[in-house]
Amino acid sequence: MKTNLLSHINNPKDLRKFPKNQLTNVAKELRKFIIDIVSVKEGHLGASLGVVELTIALHYVFNTPDDLLIWDVGHQAYGHKILTERRDIFETNRQLGGISGFPKRNESKYDAFGTGHSSTSISAALGMAIASKINGDFKRQHIAVIGDASIASGMAFEGLNHAGVTNANILIILNDNSMGIDPSVGALKNYFTNVKAGKKVRKNNIIEALNFNYSGPIDGHNLESLVTELERLKNVQGPKFLHIITTKGKGLQKAEENQVKYHAPGKFNKNTGELITPEQTPQPPKYQDVFGETIVELAKKNKKIVGITPAMPTGSSLKLMLDEIPDRAFDVGIAEQHAVTLAAGMATQGLIPFCTIYSTFLQRAYDQVIHDVALQNLPVIFCIDRAGLVGEDGATHHGAFDIAYLRCIPNLVIFAPMNEIELRNILYTAQLGLNFPIAIRYPRGKATVIDWKKPFNKISFFKGECISEGNEIAVLSIGSIGNKVIQIQKKLPKNKVAHYNMRFVKPLDEVLLHTIFKKFKTIITIEDGVITGGFGSAILEFASTNNYHKTTIKRLGIPDKFIEHGKTSDLFTSIKLSENDILKFLNSI
Repeated sequence: MKTNLLSHINNPKDLRKFPKNQLTNVAKELRKFIIDIVSVKEGHLGASLGVVELTIALHYVFNTPDDLLIWDVGHQAYGHKILTERRDIFETNRQLGGISGFPKRNESKYDAFGTGHSSTSISAALGMAIASKINGDFKRQHIAVIGDASIASGMAFEGLNHAGVTNANILIILNDNSMGIDPSVGALKNYFTNVKAGKKVRKNNIIEALNFNYSGPIDGHNLESLVTELERLKNVQGPKFLHIITTKGKGLQKAEENQVKYHAPGKFNKNTGELITPEQTPQPPKYQDVFGETIVELAKKNKKIVGITPAMPTGSSLKLMLDEIPDRAFDVGIAEQHAVTLAAGMATQGLIPFCTIYSTFLQRAYDQVIHDVALQNLPVIFCIDRAGLVGEDGATHHGAFDIAYLRCIPNLVIFAPMNEIELRNILYTAQLGLNFPIAIRYPRGKATVIDWKKPFNKISFFKGECISEGNEIAVLSIGSIGNKVIQIQKKLPKNKVAHYNMRFVKPLDEVLLHTIFKKFKTIITIEDGVITGGFGSAILEFASTNNYHKTTIKRLGIPDKFIEHGKTSDLFTSIKLSENDILKFLNSI
């Protein structure tokens, strides 16, 4: 038996030179390679370990990159990247200047479609298959690999519904492991569980009813079975659907036993799987935990509070409420549109819905925010987690756009707490009763103080506050980036800069703004959202409307481009929003 097979595989053509009986050894080496790198460099582990055999079989059977392969979401594509000319640079995965943690068209010809959000693969693959027919290419294969959590999303069903009435040469592979990031939920998940168990639902197969040629379920870790079935399906015309069963985290015992933790575990011992944690000293809480613990505290006293999340109970910390008050907390699966309209329906009946969604995922429910919530002026409380730059997940996951895309919606109030105390207090204030919807945005990661569980104080609506007085420049900040200004103040000449925490993006505190504009000739706005259409733009509009034409206004924020992946601190430096950059900027004025 040859050893170190992986070192001889630079691309799928090299893989196809091996006899089938060597593929199992390739799988062992590929799995070990992923574990070795991710244990040190961090990243998405469990999903990629679960599809090692599938990845090898796909590139072995199909003529990639001419045959088009799409990985839904894409965090399971590490093995794919290693086999497609990126083995030697895989250690740069998710690092600034390195390869992306997700498929990316401008990174490799093998990445047929950029992914990062769920449930896009079927529509994209169908579009490609139809294009191949129009272009006269009837041999090209089009494959979408989608998980059982992602296929429950509405967009996936829209794609299935269309594909089923075409003769497109498309293969949908359902990677069924009963997991998204958290365990899969819903009736469709139960249906596939019954199919796996061989129950009578197979006689009334929902996929066959949609006019797909269905096969499976088969063992997704049996390379011989996978290769045999994929070779057969290559010669089947029309839309096809292969159902495979896998184990998330396959090959690392700890990852198989704790699939939620090992989705993206951080650093760990590659031999034992034990997590490597730094020595624990008291730390401020994560913003998500402030939300999670506070909503439980409030819900125990206010029986009308309900919590909703689209498939992110652990990431948003709504799992705390799901565990303690399960009849009033709902994980609706990867279904952001449904989550928002579900909250709207609850609000019409007097409940107080807290709908917690990552900023980047709320983009997927934009129409529902407008049509179902804001238009009807329903008091839904949107808790927008991961606002701002999120780090190594990169462009698909940065919460850069929420201020800009929400600010233009009538009736919707936008609040950005500067710290965890303000977050706690706005959650308390919102549940006291609203007659409008509100969006509360807060970042990923740790907050600022350890002793944060203070008695609740009511937030004064639509009021900003002066953090520190000054005479030359007014700095207007929104959200947690204001903490950088507080630190910078210590290094600035005394009384040079006045700092205002504006709190509300919409409506602005116009009384405070008039006071500021009458006193200062130079005003700086700082935000961790896109500068185009964001908080700074709102201040410019105020100045224009109120004829403050002699005031110089300069805006700091995320520039008008997609920001790549890397440590958050490095990304802020790259766009000149680090503390040092802001300090230099203020000293230059």
